[in-house]
Amino acid sequence: MDYRQAGVDVVAGRAFVETIRSLVEGTYRPEVLGGLGGFGGYFELPAGYRQPVLVSGTDGVGTKLKLAHRLNRHDTVGIDLVAMCVNDVLTSGAEPLYFLDYLATGQLEPEQLTQVVAGVAAGCRQSGCALLGGETAEMPGFYDQGEYDMAGFCVGIVEKSAILDGSQVRTGDVLIGLPSSGVHSNGYSLVRKIMADAPRQDALTGTETVDRSVGYGWDECPALLAGQSLGDVLLTPTELYVKPVLAALKSDLEIHAMAHITGGGLPENLPRCLGKNQSIYIESNSWPMLPIFKWLQSAGGIAIAEMFKTFNMGIGFVIVVPANQAEAALAHFQSAYQIGTVINGNGVVTGLPEG
Repeated sequence: MDYRQAGVDVVAGRAFVETIRSLVEGTYRPEVLGGLGGFGGYFELPAGYRQPVLVSGTDGVGTKLKLAHRLNRHDTVGIDLVAMCVNDVLTSGAEPLYFLDYLATGQLEPEQLTQVVAGVAAGCRQSGCALLGGETAEMPGFYDQGEYDMAGFCVGIVEKSAILDGSQVRTGDVLIGLPSSGVHSNGYSLVRKIMADAPRQDALTGTETVDRSVGYGWDECPALLAGQSLGDVLLTPTELYVKPVLAALKSDLEIHAMAHITGGGLPENLPRCLGKNQSIYIESNSWPMLPIFKWLQSAGGIAIAEMFKTFNMGIGFVIVVPANQAEAALAHFQSAYQIGTVINGNGVVTGLPEG
């Protein structure tokens, strides 16, 4: 008996590393030292900082991976993984420097995981950070055939005096909302329940259910989605906000705080960027609700308040600026909306629909 008979193919693992080598090295920044394959990744701090502070973040993609497995589409979830981490680090004013990934699977399927890593590399290139390294764990008996899980780790850098920690926020500041690309990577347990409770067509076999009047399948195209299938829309990767936000930070625009709208939506995430004795009033009709959220609300019979507590509802990132900077912020980001105001309070978000 040997390790391969137990379900772990070390030779295939080494071959996989060579397959993805060019993808990884294509993300390198000048500060990367060494190459792929060592026990650790080396990264030299960029020059020009007086008091550099490293900012770290980690996250995963969650049950959105179930949809990728079901539809056998693995080229976008790597972008999600990067975005969930770098967008978080960005909120402190930090520039993402490098990223590492961890992939765990029951049995190494090189073509499948190469697609995943290609997505991770694409996300790193789009956000200007290096894919410094990672780990692929083959764990037979722990994951079902063809399934994998993933986690990401990001490190960024910011000048100590420039850290955005909520202390800069003032009553009267306004919120500039940057649009999301869709559901991003949060709320998929609810999405999957909606689909499970109302199946119309199996996405893999095409077999119809007895009653086609109840809901839709992943491969169907509700009129609301303008010809796109539910699977296509729901696999749209999380928006990366790094480059336009870093450009804003380097401009004359005065930014007091930022928030990445992830699990818990606007009510949960906006208070995280405030100072003491502050709240936020949101004008919920100040941006368009994306069609996918309208469809999910209708198909699931979900109360609008619950929608806002679960999904980003079309706003993926928020910039807090002084009121006299609102027009400049809207002009910088072009596709953005003034969505609310900082008010006195106890750290809550008001103005959102109830019921």
